[in-house]
Amino acid sequence: MKGYFAAVFLFFIALASCESPVYTPKPRAFPKVEYPERAYQKFDKDYCQFSFEYPTYAAVVKDEKYFDNAPKHPCWFDLYIANFDSRLHCTYYPIESRNDFEKLLVDAFELAGKHNMRADYIDEIPFQYGNGVQGYTFEIEGAAASPYQFFVTDSTQHFLRASLYFNTQARPDSLAPIYEFVKEDLQHMIETFAWKK
Repeated sequence: MKGYFAAVFLFFIALASCESPVYTPKPRAFPKVEYPERAYQKFDKDYCQFSFEYPTYAAVVKDEKYFDNAPKHPCWFDLYIANFDSRLHCTYYPIESRNDFEKLLVDAFELAGKHNMRADYIDEIPFQYGNGVQGYTFEIEGAAASPYQFFVTDSTQHFLRASLYFNTQARPDSLAPIYEFVKEDLQHMIETFAWKK
């Protein structure tokens, strides 16, 4: 009987000495973002009717497929930004008539407007530079899929539409510094845009 009590006593002592570790949560943190150095290179592809300067940290990826079909024009491409896992989707359309131009214009505003369901605000900013470069930028604030879109046209022959997408579900306030960095380079792209003769 003494052996039984000794075994029970030792069991409770062993149980009491087993302390479960206390887990404490790690403090909330955000990933560190490494911004690339700003430098530009010229986009001057033979399959497009324009040129512009784009950041050296971006790569041109030509669209080979559009919903399992060939793209509507050979000048459909993405500017892929690996550092931020984002893409600027660019689609070019030749303008064949006044009706074509009006349809492309309406489509550009409608596609930007589709983000209204999630956006807090869409700022439509017109621009016009020399050599027939004009268009609109759409700065979309809030939890929309694309925070920045634009189109560039000469209103008679050429129309390019572009949309920026980040491959993430991060909140807009978390993406804001990255978006501002990329937006500055996209603005440079628009300002250096030129149609080929």
